[in-house]
Amino acid sequence: MQAVTDLAQPVAPIEAPIELWDRMRRGFRMPDLDGKLVTEREQWYASRPDYIQRMTERSKKYLFHIVEELEKRNMPAELALLPFIESAFNPQAVSSAKAAGMWQFMPRTGTYFELKQNAFRDDRRDVLASTRAALDYLQKLHGMFGDWHLALAAYNWGEGNVGRAIARNKRAGLGTSYLDLTMPAETRLYVPKLQAVKNIVARPEAFQAELPLIENHPYFQEVRLTRDIDVTLAAKLADVQLEDFKALNPAANRPVILAAGTPQILLPWDNAKVFVRNFEAYTLGQYASWTTWSVPKTMSSAEAARQTGMNENELRSVNNIPSRMLIKAGSTLLVPRSAKVDKDVASHVAENGHMSLSPEKVSRRSTVKARQGDTVASLARRYRVSAMDVAGWNNVTASSALQPGQSVVIYQSVKVAGSKTAGKGKNGVKNKNRSQAGKKTNAPKVAAIKP
Repeated sequence: MQAVTDLAQPVAPIEAPIELWDRMRRGFRMPDLDGKLVTEREQWYASRPDYIQRMTERSKKYLFHIVEELEKRNMPAELALLPFIESAFNPQAVSSAKAAGMWQFMPRTGTYFELKQNAFRDDRRDVLASTRAALDYLQKLHGMFGDWHLALAAYNWGEGNVGRAIARNKRAGLGTSYLDLTMPAETRLYVPKLQAVKNIVARPEAFQAELPLIENHPYFQEVRLTRDIDVTLAAKLADVQLEDFKALNPAANRPVILAAGTPQILLPWDNAKVFVRNFEAYTLGQYASWTTWSVPKTMSSAEAARQTGMNENELRSVNNIPSRMLIKAGSTLLVPRSAKVDKDVASHVAENGHMSLSPEKVSRRSTVKARQGDTVASLARRYRVSAMDVAGWNNVTASSALQPGQSVVIYQSVKVAGSKTAGKGKNGVKNKNRSQAGKKTNAPKVAAIKP
C-alpha cells in the first residue's frame, strides 16, 4: 500500500501581530451597525484628524492592558475602544454629572464594583481597577440582555431604563433590538459612535486616518511600594516625566502615595527596574514629606493651619478644601511630615481616611423698624434669635418695650455654601449608566472633558 503523503499540506504559521491595532482587528466580534448615524459619526471623526491623533496617542499607555483583559474574558475586542467614547482615553476626565476616569464611573456605581474612593485615592481613575470594574459591568449587562449593543446602551443609560424600554416594545408588539428602542439622543448615538471608531480602526486608509504605532507589548508593569512616597520623588526615581507618571497612576489624588492604601504603582516597562534600583539607593532623606492628621474637633481651615504649622492657603490647596468651609471632627488631613516621624501612615487611615466639610456660618447685620406693641422678646421670636442677643446688640434689656418705628439691629446667621463630604464615595450613580437600583440619572456625559 502506497503511503498517502501528498495529502499533507504545509500549515502556514500563525504569527503574533506586531501592531496592537492588528491584534484588535482580529478580535472584532460584535455585529456591525449600519445607517445614517454611523456615517455621520464617521464623517465627524474623519474631519478631525488632530482629535483622533490626541485620543490615540493618549490610549497608547492603556490599550494593551485592556485588550489582554478582554481576551482573558473572551469578550469582543471592540470594547477596548469604549474609553474613546467615554472620556477620549483621559483617566482624569470628570463629567458634568461627576463621573470620573476613562471608563466614567459615578461614585455609587464605583462603590458597587469595589472601586475604593477615599481622601487619598479614587479607583475610578485607576487604570487596573477601573478596567476590571468596567469589564465586570459590561459582562453583567451582556448576561442580562444577551446582546452587546443593548449592553452598551445599558452602560450608557442604565439597565433599568433599557429593561423598561424593551418591556414597552414587547407590549406594543415592536422589536426589541438596539435600533428598535426609544431612547435619549445620547444613548441613540452611543453605539454609532463606537461603530464609527471601530470602522476607522479597521480601515484607517478609507478615512485618511493615521493611527500611531502601538506595539503588541505591555506598556507598563506593576512595581510594589514598601514606603509612603511623594509623587514627585517617585517620578524622579523612575526617571519619567511627572505628567507621564500621573497618567499611569491617576488614582493618586494627593501629592503623596500611601503604601498601605496603594501598595503598587504602574511604571513604563523600561523604567520599573530603574525605579527599584534608585529607590533602594536613595539616601537623601525621607521618601515622603507628608503624613496625616485626624482633626480632633470641628474647626476652620485657619485654625487647622495654625495647629499643624501650615499656611492656610497651602492646607486648603493640598486637601481640596473650599473657602468658608468648616472641617468636621474626625476628618483626615494631609499635613507636613517632620524629620522625626519615621512611621508611615497606618493602613486603617490610608484605607478609610475621609474629609467631611460643613459651611461656615456668618452673621448678616440688618436694621429693622419696630412695630406697634413690639418688645425685645417679640422681635427676637420673629427673627428667630435670642432675646438676650437682641438686647446686647442694642444696649437695652431683654424685657424692654420698643417704640413704633424704633431702629433695632439684628444679626442673623447665614450659610454661605452647601455641605460637602469628600472621600466616602457613598452617593451618586453611574454617570449616564445609573444606579444599580435603576434610578434615572443623567445629564450630558462628558461636558467637562477636554479632548
